[in-house]
Amino acid sequence: MILEHVHITIAPERTADYLAAFERARPLVQRQVGCHGCRLLPKLDAPGEFLLLIEWESKAHHTEGFRGGAEYREWSALLHPFYDPFPTVDYYSLPG
Repeated sequence: MILEHVHITIAPERTADYLAAFERARPLVQRQVGCHGCRLLPKLDAPGEFLLLIEWESKAHHTEGFRGGAEYREWSALLHPFYDPFPTVDYYSLPG
């Protein structure tokens, strides 16, 4: 199991619109083969900053599975317009 760690920054005045778009996008990732959960956490005392955590069976389930499919294009269309700068994505090993 791996944990995808994404640091997201958006304009604070766009937070409500971003959260609404994320709720439309969330099922696109959660129904992917190999996805074991998805959480979007707002940073305390930093409007517009979020941490997205997604548990995957393997890195390939994200990079080759989800990113290679049609649902990623829909995810991108919903969320990428909010990003400035584009988020950094890191992967971590989960025990077990």
